[in-house]
This record gives sequence, C-alpha cells and structure tokens, in this order.
Amino acid sequence: MENTKVGNYRWVICALLFFATTINYIDRQVIGLLKPTLEVEFNWTEVDYGYIVMVFAAMYALGYVLFGTFIDKVGTKVGYAVSVSVWSIAAMLHAVARSTVGFGFARGLLGLAEAGNFPAGVKAVAEWFPKKERALATGIFNSGTSIGAVAAPIIVPLILGAYGWYEAFWITGALGFVWLIFWWIFYEIPSKQKRLKQPEFEYIHSDADAGEEASPVKLKWGQLLRLKQTWVFVIGKVLTDPIWWFFLFWLPSYFADAFALDLTKPSLQLAVVYAATTFGSIGGGYLSSHFIKKGWPVLKARKTTLLIVAIAVTPIFLVQYAGNIWEVVVLISIATAAHQAWSANIFTIVSDMFPKKAVSTVVGIGGMSGSIASTLFPIFVGTLLAYYKDLGNITAGYNILFIICGCAYFLAWAIIQLLTRRMKPIEL
Repeated sequence: MENTKVGNYRWVICALLFFATTINYIDRQVIGLLKPTLEVEFNWTEVDYGYIVMVFAAMYALGYVLFGTFIDKVGTKVGYAVSVSVWSIAAMLHAVARSTVGFGFARGLLGLAEAGNFPAGVKAVAEWFPKKERALATGIFNSGTSIGAVAAPIIVPLILGAYGWYEAFWITGALGFVWLIFWWIFYEIPSKQKRLKQPEFEYIHSDADAGEEASPVKLKWGQLLRLKQTWVFVIGKVLTDPIWWFFLFWLPSYFADAFALDLTKPSLQLAVVYAATTFGSIGGGYLSSHFIKKGWPVLKARKTTLLIVAIAVTPIFLVQYAGNIWEVVVLISIATAAHQAWSANIFTIVSDMFPKKAVSTVVGIGGMSGSIASTLFPIFVGTLLAYYKDLGNITAGYNILFIICGCAYFLAWAIIQLLTRRMKPIEL
C-alpha cells in the first residue's frame, strides 16, 4: 500500500533502463547467432571467432573505465544517451564489414559504447530508488539482458532468412535510436523531474543518504582502489563475468555442435534458456529485497542471496551426463538464471556501500576488471574447443567449461565473505 500511495514514476525509469538493456543484449547477441553463417562467409576458425570476442571484451573493459567516469561527470541523462547512440552506430557498422578485421573494428566500437549501459543503469537506480527497492529494480532492468537474449534467437534468424545477414545488423542496430527519443523525454534526476510528486520524492530519499543528488563531481581512482568495498565488486565481476560471456557467445554454437541445432531457424531451446534468466534476475533482486524488508542487515541479505545463487549453479556439472537436449536446456537454464540473480545483487552492492556520486565510477572499475577477465577467457575457450574439435570430440571441451562455470561462483562468494566480515557503507 505504501508504494501505491507515494506514486510509481520511479518504475517508469526502471522500464526505460530495462528496454535499453534489452536492446544492448540484442545487439551483442547477433554475432553469436550469425556465427555459422559468418564462418562460411569469412572462413573463420574457432580461434578467429575467439579473437573477435576478445576484441569486444577488451574494448568493453576500456568502455567501462571511460563511461563510468564520464557518466559521473556529466550525469546519467547525457552519459546514457551518448553510450546508446555510439553503440547503435557500431551495431549497424557490422553490416558494412567485409573482412575479419572489419568485424573486429565494429565489434570493438560496440564493446566500447555498450559498456556504458550498466554504470548508467546502476547509477539511475541509486538516484531513483531507496535501498530496500534497489535490488528488485536492478533485477528488473538487468532482466533486459535475458529478454534481449531471448528475442535475438527469434528475431535474427527470421531477418536472416527473409533478407540476409547484413539486414540483421542494420535492423537491430537501429532500435537504440528509437529508445533515445523516450529517454530524452522522460528522464531527469528526481530533483529536476516535474512529473514526480513530492510524496514519491520523499520516499525515494528515505534512506540515510537522503538529500544527496548525483551531481557531477571528480573522483580519484586511487582513493576508491584502496577500499575493500571496491574490491568486493571487482572480485564479484572478475570471477563471474567470463562465465556469462561464455553462455552468451558460445551457447548457440554448443547446441549446434552437440545436438545439430539449426541456427538459421528460430531456436526454442535457446529462447527457453535465456527466458529462464529473466526469472533469475528478478527473483534474485526480489529475494534480497525481501530479506531486507524482514529486518535483515542490507549486506547480510545480499551475501545470503549470493550464496544461494552459487549453490544453484552447481547442477551444470551434470550436463555431460544428460541424455537429450531438453535435459541440457534445463540444467543450463538453472545456471544462467542463477548468474542473473548474482548479477542483480552484485551490482546493487555498489549502491549499498558507496555514495551516489561514486556509483558509476565504482561500477566502471569493477566492470573493467570483469571485462579484462572476459577478454582473456575467450582465448582459453577458443583454444580448448579447437583442440577437442581436432580430436573429433568438441563436446568434451564444452564439458570442461561447464565444470569451470560451476566452481566460479563459490570461489567468488568465499572471497567476498572474507572481505566483508566487518564492512560498512563508506562516505567519501
């Protein structure tokens, strides 16, 4: 009842973040779905594709640094708009690429600009939601990664079959410019938003950091890197981001290699896997918010949820024993859903522990670190799969990768637990 009385404009903001994240993931997913087509067109090997993914990841890491700091300086509205504009242009540039190097260039620019999505999104949540709702709001907008990944396996094959791979990049790349119109009309920080009523403004600022607005400020990295709170987020990203990227960029080819799935047609199996991540993202955000509303300390609620998530990933060990494609779909769906629950909470920890004026910068530092790890992981993945492909048993390579996936979250949670025994929110 409290929320209906105070108003719901903040959920309009959450919807904008959700749709931006959906478009973000549609644009990055396209190349994975077109991989079999492009491999024939450009004679790519598994290692070639691994390097293209690596370029995206490397520039994504750099983009986190640039956009994390840039968004804290110029504000969420302008920073997010710049990010979406550049990544939409980059997505369409894939259509004019005529070589592996050309794809690498377009992919790098896409990664650079797409990195602005989460620093901007997490900062917007910190600006528009009290702490008890932030994990849920983050879970909802983060579920756009799932919806984007569900939509892409349906949309891209249809465009590919009707028009060709060029048009798949042109059409999906143009979506960001449609979103920009709504963003520019409806977004302002709460103190400047005329559509926001006073009761909701007071509810948004009902935490201890009431009155603080995310005004443009200059923050020093050295100061942030000396804080354990920063390293909690860094560890949480470094050990788990590469896993999500593996699911995103190699899952379509895994099903094609292991079960002869035809990626030129809409894939129900991939749609189910990525749809499950929606429930994980929202459910993970809801669970920690539920604990907080029951009176749990904020950090305890987040860490308990992260532990539950780490346990939920482990059934992926059983993929190698599955007898058919739908058993594999179920096991991988649980793991990908758990990752998104992890993501919703690890992002929210930043806004729990840092003032709003530092949120984008800290997200940029952690996101950069996770992307550096994700830059290196595709080299390992591509080399491993190429080795087992030469042996005529590529699924054995995938099984090793699934075991790594199952271990990563427990390791990350254990380190976070050690870092946060007596941790409190900081003031800069």
